[in-house]
Amino acid sequence: MVSSNINNVISDMYRVLLSSDAPKGSEWELACSMILGKLGMRPPWPSGPDAAAEWQLAQDVGVLRSAELMVISPSAHAAVMAAAATLEPGDLSTLSRDRDVVSPTGLLVLPEPVVCVNRTGSQSDTLAYGWQFTTQHQLLPTAQYAGVRISTFMDRDGPVQPDDWRAAVAQARASGHPLPRLVPDGMYGMRGDHAITTASETTTELLTEKHKELQAALTQASAWRAEPVADIGEWAGGRVEDSGDDFACRYMFAFWRLVAQGVTTTTSTASTPAGPRTTGHPHDPDVRVVRLAQQVPAQRGAEAGQEKHVRAYHHRWPVRMHKVRQWYPSAQEHRLIWRGPYIKGPAEAPLMLGEKVYVADRG
Repeated sequence: MVSSNINNVISDMYRVLLSSDAPKGSEWELACSMILGKLGMRPPWPSGPDAAAEWQLAQDVGVLRSAELMVISPSAHAAVMAAAATLEPGDLSTLSRDRDVVSPTGLLVLPEPVVCVNRTGSQSDTLAYGWQFTTQHQLLPTAQYAGVRISTFMDRDGPVQPDDWRAAVAQARASGHPLPRLVPDGMYGMRGDHAITTASETTTELLTEKHKELQAALTQASAWRAEPVADIGEWAGGRVEDSGDDFACRYMFAFWRLVAQGVTTTTSTASTPAGPRTTGHPHDPDVRVVRLAQQVPAQRGAEAGQEKHVRAYHHRWPVRMHKVRQWYPSAQEHRLIWRGPYIKGPAEAPLMLGEKVYVADRG
């Protein structure tokens, strides 16, 4: 599965470069550099997708073995989803991994799968994001950048269960090698060297425009394997249309920045009692729980004589936020922050990630 995904991604980029002004004969090297080099693989490039898949799986295993483990609460997850929706591709170039990213290696487990639909109509249900610091090798042999590699992990038992997936899970279980709950899926590379220091609107808009042009070309190159979007995924917040193939990066950017901004708070608790270490197996790390630092309930007691009716909210929901380019005089730079977010509604009520909020009026 991983090998097929990598082959499709590199082949799409190769077809786009064949129709570009790239130097003739260099298209395959450039495609590998733009895909594999961005992930942190060093040239020379592998001879085929199987070798690249083996490399990717080795990186995923490295994350699962050594990452700092975090789980995000439903409220904080809703805030990150809302923040990610405000981002454009150009905003991601303002990431500074040394300033923004909470740890060099991490695994963030979500409270529920997020269903994403890619440019060809395929769906996946992401349950966790892993990341590692890496060095990107892009375009030219000397073009090296500090980067962050993001791994996505599907939910084996999640809402997206097509027939071929159920058959694969059953076959693996019958063979005595059942699939793990977190199944490696995609991999993405982000520059983390604060490539845009001023974060001006003009610069980020230009990068966003170029990104969308490339994604439109890639969508056209992959049209031959497009399929109708089947209604096989359910999620309280709806499906994420990821035609730009950047939702994982937007989600993680929003998560890191909100943590750095102080919107969230983190508590640490031991996942298992301390005990003797087994050779070849890492000790279970502490599990960090990421929650919103502040929640503002919408249901408040009315002062006598001021209101005739009290609204009883039966759900919680994230208040929409907006991004701001805040000037930091000490660093002489703009940084992207958000105004908000917070969760409205009674603490014991279920969380709604969609647009509807149910209200009951009572006298």
